[in-house]
Amino acid sequence: MSDLKAGKFAPVYILMGEESYYIDKIADYIADNALRPEERDFNQTVIYGADTTTMKIVDQAHQFPMMAERQVIIVKEAQALRQLEPLEKYLKNPVKSTILVWCYKNGKIDARKKVIALAQATGVVFESKKLRDYQLPAFIADYLKKKNVSIDQKSAQMIAEHIGADLNRMTSELDKVIISLPNDDKRVTPDIVEREIGVSKDFNSFELRDAIVQKNVFKANQIIKYFDTNPKAGSIYSFLPMIFNFFQNLMIVYYSPQNRTESDIAKALDMRSPWGARDYVTGKRNYSARKTMDIISKIREIDAKSKGIENPDTSAGDLMKELLFFILH
Repeated sequence: MSDLKAGKFAPVYILMGEESYYIDKIADYIADNALRPEERDFNQTVIYGADTTTMKIVDQAHQFPMMAERQVIIVKEAQALRQLEPLEKYLKNPVKSTILVWCYKNGKIDARKKVIALAQATGVVFESKKLRDYQLPAFIADYLKKKNVSIDQKSAQMIAEHIGADLNRMTSELDKVIISLPNDDKRVTPDIVEREIGVSKDFNSFELRDAIVQKNVFKANQIIKYFDTNPKAGSIYSFLPMIFNFFQNLMIVYYSPQNRTESDIAKALDMRSPWGARDYVTGKRNYSARKTMDIISKIREIDAKSKGIENPDTSAGDLMKELLFFILH
């Protein structure tokens, strides 16, 4: 994107991967900026892989632009094109006045194929990977920051857990939230998330994690009961990774030579600030090292059962209750 914004366009872009958001962002930027508006009618083409062949695309790539410096060909849903040999031949000597953008979604081209090495030698090969769950709050905060909007950690976590790693849906929901904010207060709070996205600010995975850290038995059971009757609000699949991450980090804290202060803990866990270390100070007070190790083992057991391993009929709700009882007692 830095090169594109500087006006440096390559003759070919192979954009591939499981996360369509970044593929679309790059392709859309090229479509909007590689040509002037008056040049696009004759020099910009969008083709869908299911409607054409690789040979036809290559033939068009060999054509020259009409009254413009370059032509742009964007191939969407390129994963539908199976024959890549014509593209391989083209990439050995690509036309310099053509920008060919190959959008291959929901997977990637085998790196052993010649087309990848040829594309890397003459242009750009980009793999768009799905963000992991722990990366989503940072993505949300960064996206909003670019729009001059701030968000607290709890609100970001609520949105991340509710929407998951679908970044196109994520950004659409965030844009909806941004529009709802008053001009004089560009802050996203749990109340706003609850109102605009439909996530309960009191009954969500973030609040469950907090109740477990604090060893608040009543609140934790309230949330689990709410999840059991409202599966869309939270499930074992959303909170298990979060709970596992907390106790895994707590185990690291126990084994760290320096773990008395929040600053020590933040350093041991490679945190950007000591703010998040408070939970681990509380965790040390409420859970011994031995109990922490037993909880990690139990989480692994419940995770396996939630996927059907040695579990013929126990429901997800009952598994959540079983794990919660083990952690808190």
